[in-house]
Amino acid sequence: MAVPPTVGFDLDMTLIDTVPGFSATLAALGEELEVAFPVLELTSRLGPPLDHLLGEHLTVDAIGPAVDRFRALYPDHAVAPVPLMPGAVEALEAVRHAGGRVVVVTGKYTPNAQRHLDHLGVEVDVLVGEVWGIGKAEVLRREGCTVYVGDHVHDVEGALGAGVTSVSVLTGGCGREELVAAGTHVVLDDLTGFAEWYDGHLLDTRLAALERDLRERGSLLVAFSGGADSALLLAAAVRALGADRVAAATGYSHSLPQAERDPARDFAASLGVPVLTPETREMDRAGYRANAGDRCFFCKAELLDVLTPLAEELGLAHVATGTNADDVVAGFRPGIRAAAERGAVTPLADAGLTKAQVRAASRRWGLPTWDKPQAACLSSRIAYGVEVTPHRLARVERAELAVRAWGEAHAVTLRDLRVRDRGSHASVELDTALLPLRPELEAALLEAVCGTGFDQAEVDPRGFRSGSLNELL
Repeated sequence: MAVPPTVGFDLDMTLIDTVPGFSATLAALGEELEVAFPVLELTSRLGPPLDHLLGEHLTVDAIGPAVDRFRALYPDHAVAPVPLMPGAVEALEAVRHAGGRVVVVTGKYTPNAQRHLDHLGVEVDVLVGEVWGIGKAEVLRREGCTVYVGDHVHDVEGALGAGVTSVSVLTGGCGREELVAAGTHVVLDDLTGFAEWYDGHLLDTRLAALERDLRERGSLLVAFSGGADSALLLAAAVRALGADRVAAATGYSHSLPQAERDPARDFAASLGVPVLTPETREMDRAGYRANAGDRCFFCKAELLDVLTPLAEELGLAHVATGTNADDVVAGFRPGIRAAAERGAVTPLADAGLTKAQVRAASRRWGLPTWDKPQAACLSSRIAYGVEVTPHRLARVERAELAVRAWGEAHAVTLRDLRVRDRGSHASVELDTALLPLRPELEAALLEAVCGTGFDQAEVDPRGFRSGSLNELL
Protein backbone atom coordinates (compact mmCIF):
# COMPACT_ATOMS: atom_id res chain seq x y z
CA MET A 1 0.00 0.00 0.00
CA ALA A 2 1.24 3.47 -0.87
CA VAL A 3 2.61 5.55 1.99
CA PRO A 4 0.73 8.87 2.45
CA PRO A 5 2.86 11.69 1.02
CA THR A 6 4.74 13.98 3.39
CA VAL A 7 5.62 17.49 2.23
CA GLY A 8 8.06 19.80 3.99
CA PHE A 9 7.71 23.59 3.97
CA ASP A 10 10.08 26.35 5.00
CA LEU A 11 8.38 29.02 7.10
CA ASP A 12 9.83 32.53 6.66
CA MET A 13 9.02 34.02 3.23
CA THR A 14 7.58 30.69 2.11
CA LEU A 15 4.49 30.15 4.26
CA ILE A 16 4.53 33.51 6.06
CA ASP A 17 5.61 37.02 5.12
CA THR A 18 8.08 37.67 7.93
CA VAL A 19 9.19 41.10 6.74
CA PRO A 20 6.82 43.29 8.85
CA GLY A 21 7.55 41.42 12.07
CA PHE A 22 11.26 41.06 11.48
CA SER A 23 11.57 44.75 10.66
CA ALA A 24 9.70 45.82 13.79
CA THR A 25 11.75 43.54 16.04
CA LEU A 26 15.04 44.54 14.45
CA ALA A 27 14.18 48.22 14.89
CA ALA A 28 13.38 47.62 18.56
CA LEU A 29 16.64 45.72 19.04
CA GLY A 30 18.64 48.42 17.30
CA GLU A 31 17.10 51.07 19.50
CA GLU A 32 18.10 49.17 22.64
CA LEU A 33 21.63 48.45 21.40
CA GLU A 34 22.01 51.88 19.80
CA VAL A 35 22.94 50.19 16.52
CA ALA A 36 21.54 51.47 13.20
CA PHE A 37 20.77 48.13 11.54
CA PRO A 38 20.07 48.46 7.78
CA VAL A 39 16.54 47.07 8.12
CA LEU A 40 15.62 47.16 4.43
CA GLU A 41 18.81 45.44 3.40
CA LEU A 42 18.52 42.70 6.01
CA THR A 43 14.85 42.00 5.33
CA SER A 44 15.58 41.68 1.61
CA ARG A 45 17.53 38.49 2.26
CA LEU A 46 15.69 36.73 5.05
CA GLY A 47 16.32 33.03 5.45
CA PRO A 48 19.78 32.56 6.96
CA PRO A 49 20.04 32.16 10.74
CA LEU A 50 19.81 35.37 12.74
CA ASP A 51 23.41 35.25 13.93
CA HIS A 52 24.53 35.25 10.27
CA LEU A 53 22.51 38.38 9.56
CA LEU A 54 23.58 40.27 12.68
CA GLY A 55 27.20 39.16 12.45
CA GLU A 56 28.05 41.84 9.91
CA HIS A 57 26.96 44.61 12.27
CA LEU A 58 28.04 43.45 15.74
CA THR A 59 31.20 42.28 17.39
CA VAL A 60 31.62 38.55 17.87
CA ASP A 61 30.97 38.77 21.61
CA ALA A 62 27.81 40.81 21.09
CA ILE A 63 26.13 38.45 18.60
CA GLY A 64 24.94 35.80 21.07
CA PRO A 65 23.32 38.22 23.54
CA ALA A 66 21.77 40.17 20.64
CA VAL A 67 20.20 37.00 19.24
CA ASP A 68 18.78 36.14 22.67
CA ARG A 69 17.35 39.63 23.06
CA PHE A 70 15.88 39.58 19.54
CA ARG A 71 14.07 36.35 20.38
CA ALA A 72 12.76 37.84 23.60
CA LEU A 73 11.45 40.95 21.82
CA TYR A 74 9.98 38.92 18.95
CA PRO A 75 6.63 37.81 20.46
CA ASP A 76 5.56 41.38 21.26
CA HIS A 77 6.67 42.93 17.97
CA ALA A 78 6.58 40.29 15.26
CA VAL A 79 3.73 37.82 15.64
CA ALA A 80 0.63 39.94 15.15
CA PRO A 81 1.67 41.83 11.98
CA VAL A 82 2.89 38.77 10.04
CA PRO A 83 0.41 37.33 7.49
CA LEU A 84 0.31 34.07 5.58
CA MET A 85 1.67 34.19 2.06
CA PRO A 86 -0.88 34.10 -0.77
CA GLY A 87 -1.74 30.48 -1.55
CA ALA A 88 -0.36 29.10 1.71
CA VAL A 89 -3.70 27.80 2.96
CA GLU A 90 -4.48 26.18 -0.38
CA ALA A 91 -1.02 24.62 -0.53
CA LEU A 92 -1.43 22.97 2.85
CA GLU A 93 -4.96 21.87 1.95
CA ALA A 94 -3.65 20.22 -1.23
CA VAL A 95 -1.34 18.05 0.86
CA ARG A 96 -4.11 17.23 3.33
CA HIS A 97 -6.53 16.41 0.52
CA ALA A 98 -4.05 13.85 -0.77
CA GLY A 99 -3.98 12.23 2.68
CA GLY A 100 -0.51 13.58 3.37
CA ARG A 101 1.41 15.05 6.29
CA VAL A 102 2.74 18.61 6.61
CA VAL A 103 6.19 19.17 8.12
CA VAL A 104 7.60 22.66 8.68
CA VAL A 105 11.40 22.78 8.74
CA THR A 106 12.76 26.24 9.45
CA GLY A 107 15.79 28.10 10.68
CA LYS A 108 13.55 30.16 12.97
CA TYR A 109 13.70 29.80 16.75
CA THR A 110 11.20 27.02 17.41
CA PRO A 111 9.01 28.72 20.05
CA ASN A 112 8.62 31.78 17.84
CA ALA A 113 7.82 29.65 14.82
CA GLN A 114 5.11 27.93 16.85
CA ARG A 115 3.72 31.31 17.90
CA HIS A 116 3.26 32.26 14.24
CA LEU A 117 1.48 29.01 13.43
CA ASP A 118 -0.79 29.33 16.44
CA HIS A 119 -1.60 32.97 15.73
CA LEU A 120 -2.47 32.19 12.10
CA GLY A 121 -4.41 29.03 12.94
CA VAL A 122 -2.11 26.78 10.94
CA GLU A 123 -1.90 23.17 12.07
CA VAL A 124 1.08 21.07 11.02
CA ASP A 125 2.06 17.52 11.85
CA VAL A 126 5.66 18.33 12.74
CA LEU A 127 7.55 21.56 13.38
CA VAL A 128 11.34 21.51 13.51
CA GLY A 129 13.14 24.81 14.04
CA GLU A 130 16.69 26.09 14.23
CA VAL A 131 18.00 24.04 11.28
CA TRP A 132 19.53 25.59 8.20
CA GLY A 133 20.86 24.60 4.79
CA ILE A 134 22.15 21.05 4.52
CA GLY A 135 21.08 20.50 8.12
CA LYS A 136 17.48 20.37 6.90
CA ALA A 137 18.27 17.23 4.92
CA GLU A 138 18.46 15.04 8.01
CA VAL A 139 15.04 16.23 9.20
CA LEU A 140 13.46 15.75 5.76
CA ARG A 141 14.79 12.20 5.55
CA ARG A 142 13.73 11.36 9.09
CA GLU A 143 10.17 12.57 8.48
CA GLY A 144 9.89 10.79 5.13
CA CYS A 145 9.34 13.95 3.09
CA THR A 146 9.15 13.58 -0.68
CA VAL A 147 8.97 17.32 -1.45
CA TYR A 148 10.48 20.37 0.24
CA VAL A 149 9.18 23.87 -0.52
CA GLY A 150 11.34 26.90 0.22
CA ASP A 151 12.40 30.30 -1.05
CA HIS A 152 16.18 30.25 -0.57
CA VAL A 153 19.14 28.53 -2.23
CA HIS A 154 19.92 26.95 1.12
CA ASP A 155 16.41 25.41 1.13
CA VAL A 156 17.35 23.86 -2.20
CA GLU A 157 20.55 22.58 -0.60
CA GLY A 158 18.55 20.86 2.13
CA ALA A 159 16.11 19.28 -0.33
CA LEU A 160 18.84 17.98 -2.62
CA GLY A 161 20.79 16.68 0.35
CA ALA A 162 17.75 14.66 1.37
CA GLY A 163 17.19 13.41 -2.18
CA VAL A 164 13.68 14.91 -2.42
CA THR A 165 11.99 17.16 -4.95
CA SER A 166 12.94 20.80 -4.43
CA VAL A 167 10.20 23.35 -5.08
CA SER A 168 11.18 27.01 -4.87
CA VAL A 169 8.95 30.08 -4.63
CA LEU A 170 10.04 33.56 -5.65
CA THR A 171 8.63 35.25 -2.54
CA GLY A 172 11.97 35.44 -0.73
CA GLY A 173 15.26 37.06 -1.52
CA CYS A 174 16.47 34.66 -4.22
CA GLY A 175 15.71 35.05 -7.91
CA ARG A 176 14.76 32.41 -10.45
CA GLU A 177 18.22 32.11 -12.05
CA GLU A 178 19.88 31.82 -8.65
CA LEU A 179 17.50 29.05 -7.55
CA VAL A 180 17.82 27.16 -10.82
CA ALA A 181 21.59 27.38 -10.61
CA ALA A 182 21.37 25.89 -7.10
CA GLY A 183 19.61 22.86 -8.59
CA THR A 184 15.95 23.33 -7.68
CA HIS A 185 13.56 21.14 -9.65
CA VAL A 186 10.58 23.51 -9.79
CA VAL A 187 10.21 27.30 -9.54
CA LEU A 188 6.82 28.86 -8.79
CA ASP A 189 6.05 32.56 -8.56
CA ASP A 190 4.36 31.94 -5.21
CA LEU A 191 2.32 29.31 -3.41
CA THR A 192 -0.82 30.06 -5.42
CA GLY A 193 0.59 27.74 -8.07
CA PHE A 194 1.50 24.93 -5.68
CA ALA A 195 -1.80 23.02 -5.47
CA GLU A 196 -2.07 22.58 -9.25
CA TRP A 197 1.60 21.60 -9.52
CA TYR A 198 1.32 19.18 -6.61
CA ASP A 199 -1.75 17.44 -8.02
CA GLY A 200 0.13 16.82 -11.26
CA HIS A 201 3.30 15.79 -9.46
CA LEU A 202 1.42 13.31 -7.28
CA LEU A 203 -0.33 11.81 -10.30
CA ASP A 204 3.00 11.48 -12.15
CA THR A 205 4.59 9.86 -9.11
CA ARG A 206 1.78 7.37 -8.63
CA LEU A 207 1.56 6.45 -12.30
CA ALA A 208 5.30 5.79 -12.25
CA ALA A 209 4.82 3.59 -9.18
CA LEU A 210 2.01 1.74 -11.00
CA GLU A 211 4.24 1.12 -14.00
CA ARG A 212 7.06 -0.22 -11.82
CA ASP A 213 4.65 -2.49 -9.99
CA LEU A 214 3.16 -3.88 -13.19
CA ARG A 215 6.58 -4.53 -14.71
CA GLU A 216 7.54 -6.49 -11.62
CA ARG A 217 4.33 -8.55 -11.89
CA GLY A 218 5.41 -9.87 -15.29
CA SER A 219 1.96 -10.84 -16.57
CA LEU A 220 -1.59 -10.17 -15.55
CA LEU A 221 -5.23 -11.20 -15.91
CA VAL A 222 -7.35 -8.12 -15.23
CA ALA A 223 -10.79 -8.60 -13.71
CA PHE A 224 -12.38 -6.21 -16.18
CA SER A 225 -15.77 -4.64 -15.56
CA GLY A 226 -15.42 -1.93 -18.20
CA GLY A 227 -15.55 0.83 -15.58
CA ALA A 228 -13.04 3.62 -15.15
CA ASP A 229 -10.85 1.77 -12.64
CA SER A 230 -10.41 -1.55 -14.41
CA ALA A 231 -10.12 0.24 -17.77
CA LEU A 232 -7.18 2.31 -16.53
CA LEU A 233 -5.57 -0.77 -15.01
CA LEU A 234 -5.92 -2.66 -18.28
CA ALA A 235 -4.47 0.23 -20.29
CA ALA A 236 -1.58 0.64 -17.82
CA ALA A 237 -0.83 -3.09 -17.93
CA VAL A 238 -0.66 -3.03 -21.72
CA ARG A 239 1.66 -0.01 -21.60
CA ALA A 240 3.95 -1.66 -19.05
CA LEU A 241 3.90 -5.28 -20.22
CA GLY A 242 2.61 -5.38 -23.79
CA ALA A 243 -0.72 -6.79 -24.93
CA ASP A 244 0.71 -10.30 -25.29
CA ARG A 245 1.30 -10.56 -21.52
CA VAL A 246 -2.07 -9.21 -20.47
CA ALA A 247 -5.59 -10.59 -20.66
CA ALA A 248 -8.96 -9.23 -19.58
CA ALA A 249 -11.79 -11.28 -18.15
CA THR A 250 -15.38 -10.22 -17.49
CA GLY A 251 -17.59 -12.58 -15.53
CA TYR A 252 -20.93 -12.92 -17.32
CA SER A 253 -23.95 -13.47 -15.10
CA HIS A 254 -27.42 -12.11 -14.38
CA SER A 255 -25.87 -9.26 -12.35
CA LEU A 256 -23.93 -7.73 -15.28
CA PRO A 257 -26.08 -5.27 -17.26
CA GLN A 258 -26.32 -6.06 -20.96
CA ALA A 259 -25.53 -2.43 -21.74
CA GLU A 260 -22.07 -2.79 -20.18
CA ARG A 261 -20.92 -5.73 -22.27
CA ASP A 262 -20.28 -4.36 -25.76
CA PRO A 263 -18.48 -1.17 -24.61
CA ALA A 264 -16.14 -3.26 -22.45
CA ARG A 265 -15.26 -5.56 -25.35
CA ASP A 266 -14.73 -2.61 -27.68
CA PHE A 267 -12.43 -0.86 -25.20
CA ALA A 268 -10.26 -3.92 -24.67
CA ALA A 269 -10.13 -4.54 -28.42
CA SER A 270 -8.81 -0.98 -28.90
CA LEU A 271 -5.85 -2.01 -26.72
CA GLY A 272 -5.30 -5.23 -28.61
CA VAL A 273 -6.58 -7.35 -25.73
CA PRO A 274 -9.41 -9.85 -26.15
CA VAL A 275 -12.01 -10.08 -23.38
CA LEU A 276 -12.60 -13.53 -21.95
CA THR A 277 -16.18 -13.97 -20.75
CA PRO A 278 -16.38 -16.93 -18.39
CA GLU A 279 -19.74 -17.56 -16.77
CA THR A 280 -19.92 -16.91 -13.05
CA ARG A 281 -22.56 -18.54 -10.87
CA GLU A 282 -22.82 -16.32 -7.84
CA MET A 283 -26.56 -17.05 -7.83
CA ASP A 284 -25.69 -20.59 -6.77
CA ARG A 285 -24.17 -19.26 -3.54
CA ALA A 286 -26.68 -19.06 -0.70
CA GLY A 287 -24.89 -16.11 0.87
CA TYR A 288 -25.23 -14.12 -2.34
CA ARG A 289 -28.94 -14.86 -2.76
CA ALA A 290 -29.64 -14.08 0.90
CA ASN A 291 -28.34 -10.56 0.25
CA ALA A 292 -27.16 -9.74 3.73
CA GLY A 293 -24.56 -7.01 4.23
CA ASP A 294 -21.79 -9.34 3.04
CA ARG A 295 -23.34 -10.15 -0.33
CA CYS A 296 -20.36 -8.68 -2.20
CA PHE A 297 -18.06 -11.17 -0.46
CA PHE A 298 -19.79 -14.08 -2.16
CA CYS A 299 -19.91 -12.32 -5.53
CA LYS A 300 -16.20 -11.48 -5.53
CA ALA A 301 -15.34 -14.94 -4.16
CA GLU A 302 -17.15 -16.52 -7.10
CA LEU A 303 -15.41 -14.23 -9.59
CA LEU A 304 -11.93 -14.96 -8.22
CA ASP A 305 -12.64 -18.67 -7.93
CA VAL A 306 -13.38 -18.62 -11.66
CA LEU A 307 -10.58 -16.28 -12.76
CA THR A 308 -7.72 -17.74 -10.71
CA PRO A 309 -7.62 -21.13 -12.48
CA LEU A 310 -8.22 -19.32 -15.79
CA ALA A 311 -5.11 -17.21 -15.20
CA GLU A 312 -3.10 -20.33 -14.37
CA GLU A 313 -4.33 -22.00 -17.54
CA LEU A 314 -3.21 -18.97 -19.58
CA GLY A 315 0.17 -18.86 -17.84
CA LEU A 316 -0.50 -15.44 -16.30
CA ALA A 317 1.16 -14.73 -12.96
CA HIS A 318 -1.56 -12.71 -11.23
CA VAL A 319 -5.23 -11.82 -11.18
CA ALA A 320 -5.67 -8.07 -10.61
CA THR A 321 -8.74 -6.07 -9.64
CA GLY A 322 -9.40 -2.37 -10.23
CA THR A 323 -9.60 -1.55 -6.52
CA ASN A 324 -8.37 2.01 -6.02
CA ALA A 325 -6.92 3.78 -2.99
CA ASP A 326 -10.27 5.29 -2.01
CA ASP A 327 -11.90 1.86 -2.00
CA VAL A 328 -9.58 0.44 0.63
CA VAL A 329 -10.43 3.19 3.13
CA ALA A 330 -14.14 3.42 2.28
CA GLY A 331 -15.28 1.32 5.23
CA PHE A 332 -17.37 -1.80 4.72
CA ARG A 333 -16.08 -3.54 1.58
CA PRO A 334 -16.46 -7.33 1.95
CA GLY A 335 -15.69 -7.86 -1.74
CA ILE A 336 -12.18 -6.49 -1.26
CA ARG A 337 -11.65 -8.96 1.59
CA ALA A 338 -12.79 -11.89 -0.56
CA ALA A 339 -10.40 -10.91 -3.36
CA ALA A 340 -7.50 -10.46 -0.96
CA GLU A 341 -8.12 -13.89 0.61
CA ARG A 342 -7.83 -15.40 -2.87
CA GLY A 343 -4.56 -13.67 -3.68
CA ALA A 344 -5.79 -11.00 -6.09
CA VAL A 345 -3.49 -8.02 -6.48
CA THR A 346 -4.58 -4.38 -6.44
CA PRO A 347 -2.02 -2.33 -8.40
CA LEU A 348 -4.04 0.91 -8.45
CA ALA A 349 -4.49 0.91 -4.69
CA ASP A 350 -0.88 -0.14 -4.11
CA ALA A 351 0.27 2.87 -6.16
CA GLY A 352 -1.99 5.15 -4.10
CA LEU A 353 -4.20 6.13 -7.05
CA THR A 354 -7.51 7.62 -5.90
CA LYS A 355 -10.72 7.65 -7.92
CA ALA A 356 -10.10 11.27 -8.92
CA GLN A 357 -6.58 10.37 -10.06
CA VAL A 358 -7.88 7.38 -12.00
CA ARG A 359 -10.14 9.75 -13.92
CA ALA A 360 -7.37 12.34 -14.35
CA ALA A 361 -4.94 9.73 -15.68
CA SER A 362 -7.60 8.26 -17.96
CA ARG A 363 -8.30 11.68 -19.40
CA ARG A 364 -4.57 12.33 -19.88
CA TRP A 365 -4.27 9.05 -21.79
CA GLY A 366 -7.37 9.72 -23.88
CA LEU A 367 -9.37 6.80 -22.50
CA PRO A 368 -13.12 7.08 -23.20
CA THR A 369 -13.87 5.86 -19.67
CA TRP A 370 -12.34 8.92 -17.97
CA ASP A 371 -15.76 10.41 -17.17
CA LYS A 372 -17.85 7.25 -17.24
CA PRO A 373 -20.38 7.23 -14.38
CA GLN A 374 -19.99 4.52 -11.78
CA ALA A 375 -21.91 1.41 -12.79
CA ALA A 376 -22.07 -1.09 -9.96
CA CYS A 377 -23.55 -4.55 -10.57
CA LEU A 378 -27.32 -4.93 -10.68
CA SER A 379 -27.46 -6.75 -7.34
CA SER A 380 -26.26 -3.55 -5.64
CA ARG A 381 -29.69 -2.09 -6.52
CA ILE A 382 -31.52 -4.60 -4.32
CA ALA A 383 -31.99 -3.65 -0.68
CA TYR A 384 -30.18 -5.80 1.87
CA GLY A 385 -32.43 -8.54 3.21
CA VAL A 386 -34.41 -8.78 -0.03
CA GLU A 387 -33.50 -12.00 -1.85
CA VAL A 388 -31.50 -11.58 -5.05
CA THR A 389 -33.17 -13.44 -7.92
CA PRO A 390 -32.77 -13.34 -11.71
CA HIS A 391 -36.28 -11.87 -11.88
CA ARG A 392 -35.41 -8.95 -9.60
CA LEU A 393 -32.14 -8.24 -11.44
CA ALA A 394 -33.85 -8.24 -14.82
CA ARG A 395 -36.63 -6.00 -13.52
CA VAL A 396 -34.15 -3.43 -12.19
CA GLU A 397 -32.29 -3.43 -15.50
CA ARG A 398 -35.55 -2.91 -17.42
CA ALA A 399 -36.51 -0.08 -15.07
CA GLU A 400 -33.22 1.78 -15.55
CA LEU A 401 -33.54 1.45 -19.33
CA ALA A 402 -37.09 2.81 -19.02
CA VAL A 403 -35.86 5.80 -16.98
CA ARG A 404 -33.22 6.58 -19.60
CA ALA A 405 -35.86 6.37 -22.33
CA TRP A 406 -38.03 8.73 -20.26
CA GLY A 407 -35.10 11.13 -20.05
CA GLU A 408 -34.58 11.13 -23.81
CA ALA A 409 -38.32 11.62 -24.44
CA HIS A 410 -38.50 14.62 -22.09
CA ALA A 411 -35.09 16.15 -22.89
CA VAL A 412 -33.80 15.39 -19.38
CA THR A 413 -30.05 14.71 -19.35
CA LEU A 414 -29.20 11.84 -16.99
CA ARG A 415 -25.72 11.06 -15.78
CA ASP A 416 -25.94 9.12 -12.53
CA LEU A 417 -29.01 6.93 -12.16
CA ARG A 418 -30.10 4.05 -9.95
CA VAL A 419 -33.38 2.21 -9.57
CA ARG A 420 -33.32 0.54 -6.15
CA ASP A 421 -35.53 -2.46 -5.41
CA ARG A 422 -36.58 -1.87 -1.81
CA GLY A 423 -38.78 -4.93 -1.60
CA SER A 424 -42.15 -3.20 -1.38
CA HIS A 425 -41.42 -0.58 -4.02
CA ALA A 426 -38.84 0.90 -6.39
CA SER A 427 -36.85 3.98 -5.43
CA VAL A 428 -35.43 6.08 -8.26
CA GLU A 429 -32.25 8.07 -7.64
CA LEU A 430 -31.45 10.82 -10.15
CA ASP A 431 -28.78 13.52 -10.31
CA THR A 432 -29.51 15.91 -7.45
CA ALA A 433 -29.35 18.91 -9.81
CA LEU A 434 -32.53 17.64 -11.49
CA LEU A 435 -34.57 17.57 -8.29
CA PRO A 436 -37.31 18.27 -7.52
CA LEU A 437 -38.95 17.22 -10.78
CA ARG A 438 -41.97 19.02 -12.10
CA PRO A 439 -45.11 17.05 -11.12
CA GLU A 440 -45.94 16.04 -14.69
CA LEU A 441 -42.37 14.81 -15.29
CA GLU A 442 -42.35 12.83 -12.06
CA ALA A 443 -45.69 11.24 -12.88
CA ALA A 444 -44.42 10.14 -16.30
CA LEU A 445 -41.22 8.78 -14.74
CA LEU A 446 -43.03 6.69 -12.14
CA GLU A 447 -45.42 5.36 -14.75
CA ALA A 448 -42.44 4.21 -16.84
CA VAL A 449 -40.87 2.44 -13.86
CA CYS A 450 -44.11 0.70 -12.83
CA GLY A 451 -44.50 -0.44 -16.40
CA THR A 452 -41.42 -2.66 -15.99
CA GLY A 453 -42.94 -4.81 -13.25
CA PHE A 454 -42.87 -2.77 -10.04
CA ASP A 455 -46.20 -2.24 -8.23
CA GLN A 456 -45.09 1.06 -6.69
CA ALA A 457 -42.29 3.56 -7.25
CA GLU A 458 -41.01 6.83 -5.81
CA VAL A 459 -38.33 9.40 -6.60
CA ASP A 460 -35.76 9.63 -3.81
CA PRO A 461 -35.69 13.35 -2.86
CA ARG A 462 -32.02 13.04 -1.78
CA GLY A 463 -30.97 12.10 -5.30
CA PHE A 464 -28.22 9.72 -6.46
CA ARG A 465 -25.81 8.49 -3.83
CA SER A 466 -23.29 5.80 -4.68
CA GLY A 467 -23.84 2.87 -2.33
CA SER A 468 -26.91 4.45 -0.71
CA LEU A 469 -28.17 1.05 0.43
CA ASN A 470 -25.09 0.82 2.65
CA GLU A 471 -26.63 3.61 4.74
CA LEU A 472 -28.78 0.93 6.36
CA LEU A 473 -25.76 -1.09 7.53
